[in-house]
Amino acid sequence: MEARLQEAKDSIRDVIDFPKEGIVFKDITTMLKDEKHLATLVETLYEQYKDKGITKVVGLESRGFILGTVLAYKLNAGFVPIRKPGKLPAATYSEKYTLEYGEDEIHIHQDALTEDDVVLLHDDLLATGGTAAASIKLLAKCGVNKAFVNFLVELDFLKGRDKLNTEFKVDSLFHF
Repeated sequence: MEARLQEAKDSIRDVIDFPKEGIVFKDITTMLKDEKHLATLVETLYEQYKDKGITKVVGLESRGFILGTVLAYKLNAGFVPIRKPGKLPAATYSEKYTLEYGEDEIHIHQDALTEDDVVLLHDDLLATGGTAAASIKLLAKCGVNKAFVNFLVELDFLKGRDKLNTEFKVDSLFHF
């Protein structure tokens, strides 16, 4: 499995100056398009979380939806999206945050989660930690007491994990 994970990691493409000058974007689409890599990712994450009692997988817009829905299905859990402003039709909680190339805001439906849910919060990338920290605050607003936080890729040099300030276990599959 380690060799397959390394091959998957090696397939991630660097895109220079995206979305703005000075950023080196880690493009996971080159990994996801390969059926062997996709299967490796899904099976690895499923094995990691299958015995945790997950009731909801929360995916962050938009790349957190890709594997988040598949993991929800495999874990026999529901899927809850965290979205940008104006994308969710019912009452929401919101949280503003800064990221490495600007400011943004995210929302979750107020009735999406309860204190009884065990949540797997999933996204593709942990960079400076702004989006992830805001997402964890949204989980708290929903009353969530038990959660796991997972990223496909973590950019260790940006120290985003330090901003999360959470008691939830945080894991990343690939580190750069």
